[in-house]
Amino acid sequence: MHRVAIIGNGPVGQTAALLLARWGVPSVVLDGRPHRDPIGSKAICQQRDVLDIWEAASGAGQRIAAEGLTWTTARTLYRDRELFSYDLVDRGRSHFPAFVNLSQTRTEQILDEHILSEDLIDVKWGHEVTGVTQEDNGVSLSCTTVDGNPATIEAEYVIACAGARGDAIRNAVGVTFDGESFDDRFLICDIKADLPGWSNERRFYFDPAWNPGRQILIHPCPDSTYRIDWQVPGDYDLELEESSGALDARIRAVIGDQPYEIVWKSVYRFHSRLVDRMRVGRILLAGDCAHLVSPFGARGLNSGVTDAENAAWKLAFVLNGWAPEALLDTYHDERHAAALENIHVTTDTMNFLVPRDDDRRRKRAETLDAAVVDPGMSSEVDSGRLAEPFWYTDSPLTTADSRRPFGGRPLRGTVPPAGPGVLVPDVPVSVGNSLHSRLRELARDGFLVLVAPGNEFAPVREAAVTAVTAPVRVLETSELDVCDALRDALDLRPGDVWVIRPDAHVAAVLDRPETAEVVAALRRAVHHSTVDHVAPLAN
Repeated sequence: MHRVAIIGNGPVGQTAALLLARWGVPSVVLDGRPHRDPIGSKAICQQRDVLDIWEAASGAGQRIAAEGLTWTTARTLYRDRELFSYDLVDRGRSHFPAFVNLSQTRTEQILDEHILSEDLIDVKWGHEVTGVTQEDNGVSLSCTTVDGNPATIEAEYVIACAGARGDAIRNAVGVTFDGESFDDRFLICDIKADLPGWSNERRFYFDPAWNPGRQILIHPCPDSTYRIDWQVPGDYDLELEESSGALDARIRAVIGDQPYEIVWKSVYRFHSRLVDRMRVGRILLAGDCAHLVSPFGARGLNSGVTDAENAAWKLAFVLNGWAPEALLDTYHDERHAAALENIHVTTDTMNFLVPRDDDRRRKRAETLDAAVVDPGMSSEVDSGRLAEPFWYTDSPLTTADSRRPFGGRPLRGTVPPAGPGVLVPDVPVSVGNSLHSRLRELARDGFLVLVAPGNEFAPVREAAVTAVTAPVRVLETSELDVCDALRDALDLRPGDVWVIRPDAHVAAVLDRPETAEVVAALRRAVHHSTVDHVAPLAN
């Protein structure tokens, strides 16, 4: 019996397998396709915190960032007038840029290379999962192989990353997948052309002359390639437009009279859907298999990868005996809340892009006209809120801090201040009097406890390392801080004790705590775990 079976060998499944291997947990990855199909750009926007996850998983983040095209500015225009632009805020000193654009195809290839070098991952192409049976001690997956033969895969747990078309999996585990589909369709073309000045920003156009009454989104990609999305009517016919020459005219209206090559093209309809449960017994649903959102904001792949990280560390802690099985319930608590946030954000965007009735169309036109002359109206214009880490402020694993209350969804392009539930800002840190690490690297080795001046270090350390037997590292902030970077990023205060989870989210910020408070925060962060052996730090 395998420890974990992963259904789907896309970026979400690949990430889960690599992260499990990092914690010493073997997995088998199943995919119904006979081999990788490198077709089209698909998801192209890789957010900085997702690059950081891939770096922690296998060192792939740096490679993806280096090959991708970095952009920092999101620009929104109405017809021929710019309404607003903004750069993405970093509260720390992140190792990665805010976004890089690289085709999903190439990202998968890079992750494949890292998987090939990992002995704990077994990839089985040509294994389509057709049935799921759960038992008390595991899951049995019925498969049909590429040559039509039956096969059975047994595992203690399953992560289902079967994608948007994972109906067979969703039906087999008995979850609903409610939501809506939007009427308008969208045409994507990857265009290879020389477009000076377009290479470092995302451009969103409302009602441009080249697509009157609808929208266009333009993303730069490596090798002088540009991803162009046109909003088109529900009855749009790509074959007819291509054969008539109208597609060429559509493209030239955007790029002008210069040579170009169509690298890939596709037409798709947007959906907004979410399963009612993301944990069903021994099965965790992740990525598009669990939720679908519109791509305006790049929240699909990026949220799927953070599903994978959340699932992987919790499964690893349970399977390694460092946490109770009930910890897996919090996968649903945290990632279902994150999916709801993504659906709310992207549905608001789609309602602005595709108004459902005359009143909403009139309201949008009035808002855009007003924003041309009044910059204060720009906050009412919705061209997509870009992907951001979710904040687990209401999680059962988080200890609240009245000194650092969560202020709700932050302004567009910003992140909330560091505090309980929030992904910790990344900064360079010094260990052993030499600069050789980053804060998130230390955090993702297990639990990290940071002790600020104003506390007695020894009692805090003793309480932390004995509270749970999951991996715990306890360090003094005065020994770590480099040029006050840590102090500034955390708004560090005398007497603080920070407890940071293995996914680099803050579990607690304690004020001159008693040792019992340190113990309680750590035990809460693993769902009140009681185990009987000491764990090593992750490799």
